[in-house]
Amino acid sequence: MIDTHAHVDFKDFNKNREEVITRAKDKLMALINSGATLGGNRRALELSKKHKGFIYPTLGFHPVNSSKAEFKVVEEVIDLIEDNIEKAVGIGEAGMDYYHVKDLEGRRKQEKVFKLFANLAAEYELPLVIHARECEEKALNIVKKFNSIPEVVFHCYSGDYQTAQKIIEEEYYVSFSTMICFSKHHQDLAAKIPLKSILTETDSPYLSPFKGEKNEPSFLYEAIDKLAKLQSLPFKKVDKITENNAKYVFKI
Repeated sequence: MIDTHAHVDFKDFNKNREEVITRAKDKLMALINSGATLGGNRRALELSKKHKGFIYPTLGFHPVNSSKAEFKVVEEVIDLIEDNIEKAVGIGEAGMDYYHVKDLEGRRKQEKVFKLFANLAAEYELPLVIHARECEEKALNIVKKFNSIPEVVFHCYSGDYQTAQKIIEEEYYVSFSTMICFSKHHQDLAAKIPLKSILTETDSPYLSPFKGEKNEPSFLYEAIDKLAKLQSLPFKKVDKITENNAKYVFKI
């Protein structure tokens, strides 16, 4: 099992981070920690150094942050990424979020920053991890223009099935989180999308499959188990295919 998107650097884990990582190591082959801020990228790099061969970083800037940040902060993030590009297994998360960002100016800033990160992924030929919420098709139409991005992942996909089909036609990936354990919409999507196009994640500390508990990477088992049931396939087969997909996308 590979958790392709988690935030174990977040302050939610300050009191028990090493315990959470130890539990993850007991169940998972690898964990990809996604940078969402300037400080988050630094922490992702530190964790990947401390847990070399298990934690791998993707480096980016969350779209809700990009809608509010001064451009000099975005430039600092890009400089940090370029200075550490050989350590990153992907660019992201980056994208657009129309659920949280309603104002036109904020959305314009998101799009501008998203294109900068897509360009980074294209320039360095690294996979791009996209956060797109209530604007999935627009994000797809933007990223399609960057032909040299090797792989594209729509992380924690929540869009409609029609857009998911378009994503798959481009040979991109959709990633399902532990939300498939409790969300009917996500269950319906996960039942219909071919396994060859699916990655799995927890998006820890969010989206726990256990009510009232903080999510953590070791809970990925629950998502894969649910995915196997939704697709009427053995757990081991689903685990193997999604793990191989992650290895291929992130070259780990």
